[in-house]
Amino acid sequence: MRNQTRIIIENVKPQLDNGAFAIKRIVGQYIHVTADVFGDGHDMIEVALKYKHESDKNWSEVRMKPTQNDGYEATFQVEKQGFYTYQIEGWVDYALNWQHGTERKIHDSQHVKSELLEGAEYVKAIQKQATKEEKVYLKEVEKIFKSEKDYHEAIQHAMSPELTAIFKKYPERFLANTSAELQAYVDRKKALFSTWYEFFPRSASQETGKHGTFKDCERLLPRVAEMGFDTLYFPPIHPIGEVNRKGKNNATNAEPGDVGSPWGIGSQYGGHKATHPDLGTIDDFKALVQAAKALGIEVAMDYALQAAPDHPWVKEHKEWFKWRPDGTVQYAENPPKKYQDIQPIYFESSDWENLWNELLSTALFWIEECDIKVFRVDNPHTKPFYFWGWLISEIKKKHPDVLFLSEAFTRPKIMNELAKQGFTQSYTYFTWRNTKQELQQYVEELTQTEQKEFYRPNFWPNTPDINPFGLQFANESKHLQRYFLAATLSSSVGIYGPVFEYMVSTPMAAGKEEYLNSEKYEVYHWDWNHKNKLIMLITRLNFLRRAHESLQQTNNIIFCDTGSDSVMAYIKYNDNFSDRTLMVVSLNDQFPIQTSVRIPIEKIGSNPLQLTDQITGNTYWWDKEWNFVELKPELPFHLFKIA
Repeated sequence: MRNQTRIIIENVKPQLDNGAFAIKRIVGQYIHVTADVFGDGHDMIEVALKYKHESDKNWSEVRMKPTQNDGYEATFQVEKQGFYTYQIEGWVDYALNWQHGTERKIHDSQHVKSELLEGAEYVKAIQKQATKEEKVYLKEVEKIFKSEKDYHEAIQHAMSPELTAIFKKYPERFLANTSAELQAYVDRKKALFSTWYEFFPRSASQETGKHGTFKDCERLLPRVAEMGFDTLYFPPIHPIGEVNRKGKNNATNAEPGDVGSPWGIGSQYGGHKATHPDLGTIDDFKALVQAAKALGIEVAMDYALQAAPDHPWVKEHKEWFKWRPDGTVQYAENPPKKYQDIQPIYFESSDWENLWNELLSTALFWIEECDIKVFRVDNPHTKPFYFWGWLISEIKKKHPDVLFLSEAFTRPKIMNELAKQGFTQSYTYFTWRNTKQELQQYVEELTQTEQKEFYRPNFWPNTPDINPFGLQFANESKHLQRYFLAATLSSSVGIYGPVFEYMVSTPMAAGKEEYLNSEKYEVYHWDWNHKNKLIMLITRLNFLRRAHESLQQTNNIIFCDTGSDSVMAYIKYNDNFSDRTLMVVSLNDQFPIQTSVRIPIEKIGSNPLQLTDQITGNTYWWDKEWNFVELKPELPFHLFKIA
């Protein structure tokens, strides 16, 4: 293939899989772009970063600055939701090349009359693009360059910064080369910064033994708001299947009165577009969503693509499910676990297009009927990747505010692929990272590798499905540690409550990360008015997350050395470094620890540091490289504001 351009552009970053997927940002963030750009010979080249929003007709651009080894860099800010396109353009700049070469000859005391005549041609060529004032200047320079008697003045103009600036402003991009177009998808701020609280609506009743309702949930909204949560996530609120219903503690056979698992969706009362009759009507749910919104809370729905054996889909669309030769259906399994109350959807169905459209219609129903803008998606890794890419894209076209949390505790590449396909956030391995080395290594993987461009972690210390070994029979200090780590390492955090704050953690059996008498299979009655120290400190930490921009993002983090493997320390900062916080946390829930923390002055550029503890209010001056700290199980962390 013939190509006359003299410019090579390679190694453009950031990009995902050679541009196959969009990187992610939120409104107001920046995209820092780097590339290697070079040409043959020694001619001067110029490089521009071009970008535009999908609604823009014209490109904006910023000139890229050289770094080292033919590297270039530039940054632009994304100001609107939706897709941005960006690319790099490079060219040999003959006018600047002329100016640079002429200046070198002048400094070498060479006579440059011929070069001045050449320069006059470059000056003349850009006059049509120039402003009125610039045009006056350029005509005068052109005249002087052609004059025999104004040689001394001419060489001054030839080397002038004013002429350089005009040449840069109006380049002749002769035989320019451009990189491939790359994309970024820009979400609203909640895509990056959110604080989730989960509870079962059927356990919201004030009366023991009575099934909770949406009205009962409304009564609990002030409690959720007072604790500082901005997202209230409910497990599925749909009718629960009666065929093969699970009993308490995941028993295969239900006893009379057993309520079953909310994830066994669908019965005679309806399917994915219906509400459980004991919870209330769709109008009741709409009222709950609006009451939550008035308190600054968004209700997140569970989007679980599976069906109970008596779901209407099973009768009306048998081809959407996989049937065995003996006429029985293939139910869900994750050996040794069996889910007889769930029939997985058969995505390889010959009627797959109607299936996809119905699943899209289901999500749009709740978005458009009930003003739902956040979905927690159950087990997305068991459905085709390209289905999710299509569904999320179709929804975003009409409703760009809608966000999707991926509940995929599975292999890393699969979790990454779901994020690339469009999931806004994802559950993570944080739940199983306990030691200092494990935690730091995992956070560095999330924030210092390519993952930072597309994978937004949401740290959950527990979920209804996971009673982690580290929290089983754990004391108050351990619960404090885990919430503090989740809330300060990640900009999005969530807990399953009130199980977490009430420290309910008895396992079903030794070696199992499941709750005894799991709320997944029965209605609970909670004392929702109970207060404790853990609730108080969760509330305080959630307030501090809202108060500090440094805690509203994940990627800007610096880990500090400490004198103990049981103490972690790290600094978070916002993009312009105007808000900085220092976290120091003990991982020992039994004994006090005295140690020292090293402040990386070479990275944060200030010494001494004035630190104000945002929990106790105490102020300290750290004027050494290594500084003493003491942490006790009663309050196993410091959260310092760095002045």
